[in-house]
Amino acid sequence: MNFNGFTEQDFNVFKIQGLDARMEAIQNQIRPKLEKLGEHFAPTLSAATGDEMFYHTAKHARRTVNPPDDTWVAFANSKRGYKKLPHFQIGLFEDHLFVWFAVIYESPVKKDFARILTEHQDEVLKQIPKDYVWSVDHTKPEAIPHSEVDHEKFSKMTTRLKDIKKAELLCGIHIPKNDEILQDGKALLAKMDQTFHTLTTLYNYASKVHASE
Repeated sequence: MNFNGFTEQDFNVFKIQGLDARMEAIQNQIRPKLEKLGEHFAPTLSAATGDEMFYHTAKHARRTVNPPDDTWVAFANSKRGYKKLPHFQIGLFEDHLFVWFAVIYESPVKKDFARILTEHQDEVLKQIPKDYVWSVDHTKPEAIPHSEVDHEKFSKMTTRLKDIKKAELLCGIHIPKNDEILQDGKALLAKMDQTFHTLTTLYNYASKVHASE
């Protein structure tokens, strides 16, 4: 695939004031790139997970006043949607690109996924690279470095995922907008591919929930 990566102008879209103006820039400037990534990685993730994966580009259709602070393409094993399913994401906030595995608040597998993560805590903490990050809210740009996640902090995140209705858990990478790899399409695709390969471990844990239902 011929992919040129992301530029400073792509990230500057999130500085545009007003819903209509920012949405127009997202649609014209960023969404075509996310569509390309969706087409590229859906077969890759299908092969990695053993599930047929479909991509869903964010439409932000429910927004009527506030412009979106981020945008993304998500991958899940359903044509109909992704929010209730364990899924993968590639997207942008104003200051970084993210590549995630995510179980968000709408997913009915949250409690069982939290239980499985607790059972495999030692393996997860070893398998996730130190330069990865965790998030407990997909709407916020902040993240927790994996290097700072010990058994106690991990236990707090999984307990929260199990007990709190709106709780979420995401794991992956942040690439700052000034990182040169973002403008090297070939290197960026390789980095994303490597990241998805690592995160497939978490997807497989989540798949055990489905298998046991």
